[in-house]
Amino acid sequence: MTDLRSGTPLVEMRNISIAFGGIRAVDGVSLDLYAGEVVGLLGHNGAGKSTLIKCLSGAYQADSGEFWIEGKKAQITSPRDSRNLNIETIYQTLALADNLDAASNLFLGRELTTRFGFLDDASMEAETRRIMAQLNPNFKKFKEPVSALSGGQRQSVAIARAVYFNARILIMDEPTAALGVHETEMVADLIKELKNQGLGIFLISHDTREMMDLCDRVAVMKNGQLIGNERVEDVTEDDILSMIIMGKNPKKQQN
Repeated sequence: MTDLRSGTPLVEMRNISIAFGGIRAVDGVSLDLYAGEVVGLLGHNGAGKSTLIKCLSGAYQADSGEFWIEGKKAQITSPRDSRNLNIETIYQTLALADNLDAASNLFLGRELTTRFGFLDDASMEAETRRIMAQLNPNFKKFKEPVSALSGGQRQSVAIARAVYFNARILIMDEPTAALGVHETEMVADLIKELKNQGLGIFLISHDTREMMDLCDRVAVMKNGQLIGNERVEDVTEDDILSMIIMGKNPKKQQN
């Protein structure tokens, strides 16, 4: 993969720290993300990767450090701040309303209405079909509640919602967890399509093979600190595992 880091980053996190009960969950981490780039975040449970991302998504408020979004310093103190900066988060739980169909989920809380104030179901379905045609042309179950959809199809709905509302920066937390091989491939194709559209993606996963296949860079955290931030073509799976388990970056030790 080529190095995509040129121009102004979509995201710069500078020296982000946050502590809970005196324990530094994130300790002075700096990380960036560029348009059309996928950066994988790895580490054991408790390494700090999810906490770091929750600071960017506004779920947590960092104790110190700065966020710069597309070259401008940004205040992120709530999920609304994050969404206003075109940052969307897709959590593992997806936060979909199981009893509603794809269109109702896509526009949940942001429904389209007619000039008379009624819900414009036809327009919402048409828009859902349009965005799905771009992301997942094989998606056909527009009339069924999302509870009837497969895991990969549910991911498609959650991703479509983010993209439709102009996400530029996408945070994906374990998007292929508990999915089968075919479903995992479907989500991988979605990620590649979003990358081609110029979105920047932070991808959290425990699957090192998946990270090597999908990401341009991998950032490994341990005990709240950033151990390594390397291009995937410059590291092996063993290098990544060494960073995760031992907390040592073989690339830095070679230099």
